[in-house]
Amino acid sequence: MRSSNPVFSRRGFSRDNGTAGFNGQQPQAGGPAVGTAPYATGNPYAEGATNPYATNPYAPQDTQLGAPQQARGNVMTIDDVVSRTAMTLGTVVLTAVLSWLLLPVDPANLGKSYGIAIGAALVALVLSLVQSFKRKPSPALILSYAAFEGVFLGVISAAVSTYIADGVVIQAVLGTMAVFAGVLIAYKMGWIRVNRRFYGFVMAAAMGFMLLMVTNLLFAVFAGGDGLGFRSGGLGILFGVIGIILGACFLALDFKQVEDGVTYGAPREEAWLAAFGLTMTLVWIYLEMLRLLSILQGDD
Repeated sequence: MRSSNPVFSRRGFSRDNGTAGFNGQQPQAGGPAVGTAPYATGNPYAEGATNPYATNPYAPQDTQLGAPQQARGNVMTIDDVVSRTAMTLGTVVLTAVLSWLLLPVDPANLGKSYGIAIGAALVALVLSLVQSFKRKPSPALILSYAAFEGVFLGVISAAVSTYIADGVVIQAVLGTMAVFAGVLIAYKMGWIRVNRRFYGFVMAAAMGFMLLMVTNLLFAVFAGGDGLGFRSGGLGILFGVIGIILGACFLALDFKQVEDGVTYGAPREEAWLAAFGLTMTLVWIYLEMLRLLSILQGDD
């Protein structure tokens, strides 16, 4: 199972040369300055920065983050984010269920099903990378990613449930929902504070985690077995827990992005970008949860 999440490269809704202007645009003549410190460092989570969506003509005109705002016009709302996320996650779930039913993982068809799943995973990865580097969100691209990701998840989940641990898929789904609810509650209660330090720690930890996983994969390819053993046994359990914690941290970053987008007047189309990030993070958590539970039940 893959554990790659291109959402790691996202820096809020703005990703052009580290500036805070929406989609890298410059402020209109006579308008408020955008991209001033600390936003100019590329960190969208610093306090006291200017409004990163000030170039949106519908955005609130007070550009100081933290100041009272009054949204107007064509701006992103929580309802927009919820509806787009529901559509994206619904596409993942629908294609996962169809793949589970239509791509059997019995011994006679296992190779064919795995081949389709791997191909779908590669297509989903390419689509996610393309969207990650696009200046604007593309609903068609995001929903296509969700569809191919669902195919991959459906086959992998069916295989794990059939050959490793029966019932583990339901447990992984419930575990993913529990992580989402727990992080959301902690974020709303102020127990998680997303700031520059938090952002830097999560990014550094994620890069280190991915480097270890890639190293383990290379050892597995060239030396056989499970490589360095990071994905089985005691180390597998440890890295599974770390993977879930990292996913939870990225959920907090996602919530911060959504909150800033709603508060400071991101254009409504940016709700698709929020849905994209949330979906990718939830897929990450589900895969790590599935792997962890599989190891735990396989050791029983």
